[in-house]
Amino acid sequence: MKKIIAAVMCTVMMAASLASCGGKKQDKKFVVGFDAEFPPMGFIADDGSYTGFDLDLAEEVANRLGYEFVAQPISWDAKDQELKSGNIDCIWNGFTISGREDQYTWTEAYMENDQVVVVRSDSDIATLGDLADKVVAVQKDSSGLAALEENPELTDTFADLIEVDSYLNAMMELESGAVDAIVMDEIVARYEIQTSGKDFKVLDEAVASEEYGVGFALGNEALRDDVQATLEEMAADGTLAKISEEWFGADVTIIGK
Repeated sequence: MKKIIAAVMCTVMMAASLASCGGKKQDKKFVVGFDAEFPPMGFIADDGSYTGFDLDLAEEVANRLGYEFVAQPISWDAKDQELKSGNIDCIWNGFTISGREDQYTWTEAYMENDQVVVVRSDSDIATLGDLADKVVAVQKDSSGLAALEENPELTDTFADLIEVDSYLNAMMELESGAVDAIVMDEIVARYEIQTSGKDFKVLDEAVASEEYGVGFALGNEALRDDVQATLEEMAADGTLAKISEEWFGADVTIIGK
């Protein structure tokens, strides 16, 4: 009798073990770090949920890989610490590759973007040259700041360059007249102007051009390769274009093109 019970218990334990092994991938989380004040890429919706174009892409990738998707808001200037500590698996939020090529393990670019200047519609600023003696805002540790740092002949003409925590704060500063202009991502600027109705305009002359990618900790090629392959699959079957059209009214992605 003891032998029979032992055999039954062994069988049950083996089945549980196999079930555990089989479900391991589905139990794994895919934690995506993002700036919660960076619409339309990632932000807080009116109902308090996290939403955005990049988050929709990331969630679809997680689902296809069999992972639980977790959108993790982070302080943008602490993103490197969050990634190195393992609190997040990647940075996916309008993350510019240019100038950071050797700092992260990257997917291929999935989208193009410009760093542009935003001013009030009644402003007399029409060109980059008109920023002389003006107060300009930019987000801390952003690609906009990096673009300005690489263009000292422009920034040296500013009356002041102010670094803010988020572009939404920068837009409030611009609206109040505390700053004269903002240097920021074009895709974010045009979305915010369109959805908020703010009386702003984007200058035709860009500060810099760049590409967006998904950034992983250096050496994490395995997860990067899985994400890259899934993005290519989504591009091939039209899912990438569909999500883009839902957010922008057009397919702005560049994978496979």
